[in-house]
Amino acid sequence: MVNFRVLARGMSTIAKSFAELEVVPDVVPVAPTSLLKVVYPSGVEVNLGNELTPTQVKDEPTLTWDAESDALYTVAMTDPDAPSRKEPTFREWHHWLVGNVPASNVGKGEVLSAYVGSGPPPGTGLHRYVFLVYKQPGKLTFDEPRLPNTSGDGRANFSIAKFASKYKLGDPISGNFYQAEYDDYVPLLYKQLGN
Repeated sequence: MVNFRVLARGMSTIAKSFAELEVVPDVVPVAPTSLLKVVYPSGVEVNLGNELTPTQVKDEPTLTWDAESDALYTVAMTDPDAPSRKEPTFREWHHWLVGNVPASNVGKGEVLSAYVGSGPPPGTGLHRYVFLVYKQPGKLTFDEPRLPNTSGDGRANFSIAKFASKYKLGDPISGNFYQAEYDDYVPLLYKQLGN
């Protein structure tokens, strides 16, 4: 039997948090090695599983990581707990996907799926929302459909690990995550998505 306490002692804070809240293995097989800074316009910051509200995370955040000026990156935000952590039949529901990001300028990347904030259904408890950054081997041509933030179609049953494998992205280099549960902003988000 694996002694997780002993194992955790030798791990970084990032790896520990990703393991303790089971982001590894539910989302990715290996935790990123560096912490992604995620700050929302509401002023809240994501911090390795801290609890935020859908109201606080409704607008697209600013991401900062140790990027190489001449490299391209893929950025993703995904929820492995759709519709709930107990019964994740839609794992993963991806909230944001941007490829060919120059350095850390997400706004200049190619938006594959426009940002959608957290919308956990009522009574489903805390959901994990995971941000990951992958360094691309070069400029990529993505064949995914482009998804607007006005519909939830095409976002369920996604796998960032399969996506990373498809485009030979390797393991994530940077990441972070928060947890959120239903609040009174969620019905407004559902209306935006046409539900």
